[in-house]
Amino acid sequence: MSSQAGYTFNDGIAAIKAGQPLAAVTQTLLSELTKEERLSLLDGDVEFWPGQRSILCDRYNRTPYVHGAILRKQIPGIKFTDGPRGVVMGSSTAFPVSMARGATWDIELERRVGDAIGREAKAQGANYFAGVCVNLPRHPAWGRVQETYSEDPVLLGEFALALVQGVQRHVMACVKHYALNSMENARFRVDVQVDEAVLHEVYLAHFRRIVEGGVAAVMSSYNSVNGEWAGQNYHLLTEILRNQWGFDGLVMSDFVFGLRDAATSVKNGLDIEAPFRQQRARKLAPALDSGELAWQDVDRACERILRKELEFAVATEGSQPAPDVVFCDEHRDLAREAAARSIVLLKNDAVDGHPLLPLQTESRFRVAVVGRLANIANTGDKGSSQVFPPNVVTPLEGIRAALPDAEVLFAESISDSERLASEVDIVICIVGYTHEDEGEYVIPALQENPALRDTLPPTTNAEERETLDIFEGISDQGGDSGIEAGAGGDRTSLRLRGDDEELISAVARRNPRTVVSIITAGAVIVEPWKDKVPALLISWYGGSEGGNGLADVLLGRVDASGRLPFSIPASEKHLPFFDREAAKIKYDRWYGQHLLDKLEVAAAFPFGFGLSYTTFALDNLVASRIDKEHILATASVRNTGSRPGRFIAQIYAVANLPDFPRRVLLGFAPVDIQTGQTKTFEVSSSLRPLQQWNEGKYTIRTKEIQLEVASFAGDGNCIGTPVSLD
Repeated sequence: MSSQAGYTFNDGIAAIKAGQPLAAVTQTLLSELTKEERLSLLDGDVEFWPGQRSILCDRYNRTPYVHGAILRKQIPGIKFTDGPRGVVMGSSTAFPVSMARGATWDIELERRVGDAIGREAKAQGANYFAGVCVNLPRHPAWGRVQETYSEDPVLLGEFALALVQGVQRHVMACVKHYALNSMENARFRVDVQVDEAVLHEVYLAHFRRIVEGGVAAVMSSYNSVNGEWAGQNYHLLTEILRNQWGFDGLVMSDFVFGLRDAATSVKNGLDIEAPFRQQRARKLAPALDSGELAWQDVDRACERILRKELEFAVATEGSQPAPDVVFCDEHRDLAREAAARSIVLLKNDAVDGHPLLPLQTESRFRVAVVGRLANIANTGDKGSSQVFPPNVVTPLEGIRAALPDAEVLFAESISDSERLASEVDIVICIVGYTHEDEGEYVIPALQENPALRDTLPPTTNAEERETLDIFEGISDQGGDSGIEAGAGGDRTSLRLRGDDEELISAVARRNPRTVVSIITAGAVIVEPWKDKVPALLISWYGGSEGGNGLADVLLGRVDASGRLPFSIPASEKHLPFFDREAAKIKYDRWYGQHLLDKLEVAAAFPFGFGLSYTTFALDNLVASRIDKEHILATASVRNTGSRPGRFIAQIYAVANLPDFPRRVLLGFAPVDIQTGQTKTFEVSSSLRPLQQWNEGKYTIRTKEIQLEVASFAGDGNCIGTPVSLD
């Protein structure tokens, strides 16, 4: 043991490596802490106003936010960095946004992305990555839809678990926002009401999967659930998360406004108030003195925090990446691979007898890249998930680099684009959104929610009062925080901007060989103009290498293998009710593809849809039971086209049940296959989507299903077989 400090964190690490139980070591370390040190574990280490000023006047998360470091005991604390499109700190690699990565349907690729993110986090001094976002986008107008993976709980759970597994080779991972957080403008005030069965079967199903997979931490959400704030909701944080699921990690609040009652939050299961000394620093000691809060509640939270710190300090001891791993060539190549694999080809009609894509480039090839988004760095919103890479390859730059012998022209305005369109062989039209259209809502929260002032410490000097003025939006003295006030929020329309639709019509009139590439995170209504162009794809917010990834697909260097992780309706009338200013809203199971099926209306593009540059034929489906929660689907796929390709096998269960979706996703897998080749593949598929929650337990809701292997939900060329689940 260390001499003067007594038993230290480093002594605990040595003891665990020598075979002592983690729980016993944790208790020994905890017993050595003073009461003041124990309370210091439960919030951030920086005083609130200086910390908030650093966000407003410098930038968000430039370096780790530290919670509960105790130098005397060598306890490092929780060293937080945000995500999820990469590490927010420093100048890190920006990967495509999570929804784009969900469109790859490739969890091994996501595991590799997680490994890269974990290495960049560790190299920059963090031990905790809070970028595993899995909120289910009930409505595609949700502003932060780019931070999550899919409208489907199976895709959400599998992708997030893969990210966790990659990240946790190096640092702790935190999944967020628990729970039912999918409205942005109203996030600090909305009460989401949900029936217990729907809560478990739909909105918590993916959280359950990730918790069972070993995630280190959970972040609570801002909103209220069935009348209680999520950051102090006993039913969510204790009864479900810990008692039902057996979660042994730590729970952190969302930042600044993540709880409303300090003592209640501790009692009900929230371990850390993030990111600074705010409510708990002022209120926990008096609550302990009055008996409102007991020391056993404090010690319980302290034990959870210390145990995870010790566990991961030992588990990740071999991970010591050098600083030059940040934005290294390997990670940029991975970002390019993810960008290319994410792109979803929605339409590829023939022009002059051949599909327009991939581009057939002759030596005297002339191409126009047009649109206001064609040559700007556009990696996603500019809220807490913004990554600051040293370089971003724009669509124009990527296409020019891929076509060194071609004449690649650029126009931004509609008039210049229309003129160029009549002079070139092909037009690539870049349209869509930026952080101004969708993203984290960064209008000063205190303007719209004056009650939030009660959560803030009093100001004590002129600088703190100025910081409050900046926070309230009264003063504009803030610096380049990286968080742009007035930006983002929930979308008010699912259509493109009017000038984008006008641009598409103008260039398509002049050139029948027009490709439209949409930069977006969620569904876009394309009905007014989609028939005017032969080729349409979604290229997402593609990260540092987005322009190169787009060029790789346009030229056919990578097969068009992305598939929609959500459905795109033909009309906004086919979506759930959504009021972005709501104070109260009811969530049920009917949204996305399931709602379209219930309404018996066709999607413009169904869930799982995407075209390839080749064609496939399925055969020989066999289903066998693995265990009570899994079924194995085995089938063969043949590449019947003229190019190598990637088939995304999607496994669905079809059943006619009351008040339940007709078709649910059970599993998926990408299959790479050469021209003329036949390949047999296996997909282990979860039966959990068929479970129902009733009286505190799960049971299977049907004994008979039709199992389908398909290219998308409702695929008429699927193959199927009846399966008994009895």
